[in-house]
Amino acid sequence: MKINGEFKGTAGKGTSMSTIVEGPRGNCALGGANAVLSAINRVIPIYHSGPGCCMQTTAGEADQAGLRTPFYVSGVSIPCTNMLERDVVFGGVERLRETIEGAVEILDADAFFVLTGCTAGIIGDDIASVTDEFAERGLPVYPIESPGFLGESYRGYEIAFKALLKYIVKPSSRQENLVNLFGIMPYHDPFWEGNLEELTRILEKLGLKVNTFFTQHQGLEEVRHSSGAALNIIVSPWLLKSAAEEYESRFGVPTLRWPGLPVGASDTSAFVRAVAKTLGIEEIGEKVIAEEEDYVYSYLETAIGVVSWKKFAVVGDASTVVGVTRFLANDFSFSPVISIITDPIFRPEDVERINTQITNLDYARPPKIAFESDHWKIKKQLEEYPDITLLVGSSRDREYALEHDIQCCAVAYPITDRLIFNRTYAGYRGSLTFIEDLYDNL
Repeated sequence: MKINGEFKGTAGKGTSMSTIVEGPRGNCALGGANAVLSAINRVIPIYHSGPGCCMQTTAGEADQAGLRTPFYVSGVSIPCTNMLERDVVFGGVERLRETIEGAVEILDADAFFVLTGCTAGIIGDDIASVTDEFAERGLPVYPIESPGFLGESYRGYEIAFKALLKYIVKPSSRQENLVNLFGIMPYHDPFWEGNLEELTRILEKLGLKVNTFFTQHQGLEEVRHSSGAALNIIVSPWLLKSAAEEYESRFGVPTLRWPGLPVGASDTSAFVRAVAKTLGIEEIGEKVIAEEEDYVYSYLETAIGVVSWKKFAVVGDASTVVGVTRFLANDFSFSPVISIITDPIFRPEDVERINTQITNLDYARPPKIAFESDHWKIKKQLEEYPDITLLVGSSRDREYALEHDIQCCAVAYPITDRLIFNRTYAGYRGSLTFIEDLYDNL
């Protein structure tokens, strides 16, 4: 089905509000929007929602993504209207006005975004009329309709960037060495900071300046001037299609979509070549590739045979599954058995893009590809392959691995048994860390 111009559903099947999913691997749209805004330096969300949403959405995204909470203002510190029955009956606009007044008086921020929860979304409170009052006073307060029932975390990621494009991004002069890096979602990717840092390191070696919006204390200035970039790079097989189209139509910024997290020398070198070709800096690109491949292979050649051959399964978000499957099959000669994507993939072109990446392997026979978010059904899929010897998934998949005496490595959301700062499996150096972690989990 289609909601506000965006499709909802899962690959190959219809969904409805009555669908029950065991162990969903994500938060609601409100939680996803909160994760994005909380990761931008000096930006504060204000919840127009029922009590508990602040803590629960923060716990849903951050506490299950490496045991860290969003920095600056998060959790129970988030200003919230705490809507109760009276607000449902008579409307919560006045309570929202009071909450915003208190927030802008007490908290120091470059911008405040009012996020609506399910309660406000159901009764239809006009939050824009309230935020407009503050905007007329010169205060940076903006509305975002984000009731949780609109969808899952990724829906919130899309909603947040749509709002940033509407209220923050302004026309800027073109900077030929500036790129925007999208597609790696804060917190919902437990390794988001490390992954962004490694890809930034590689792109900076090409002589580029990188807007990630979430690392190096980047904030609204980077968001505002992102329209001046020479290129948008989306590291995801399906996210931010509408945002890419808007950057192109409004500001003339083209997009390069890389359909999965680049992990290891093969895919990362291909990623560098694609970026370099798009920007016309192929010679610099080849120099960077030579340096980075020499670095990573000089380590790998000292540990040949340390991690024995495996038949593996991967469970997780599309970008991670694509990246891990291709790395273990192409660079490490393991045999993929099944790849299970837990994202709500709905557009046929996205499904085809994912299938192409996972099936077009250099050496190995392609694995079975499944699109499934229900934990019980995922286990049933895995049970069809008793010869699996390595399961790459989340903390939730460790139980299955222990029951079946399978080696397990947690690389995807949710991760509740590891503290993660800037660890990464992306790029050249991240792939070395990944191999170390595989050995540690033997």
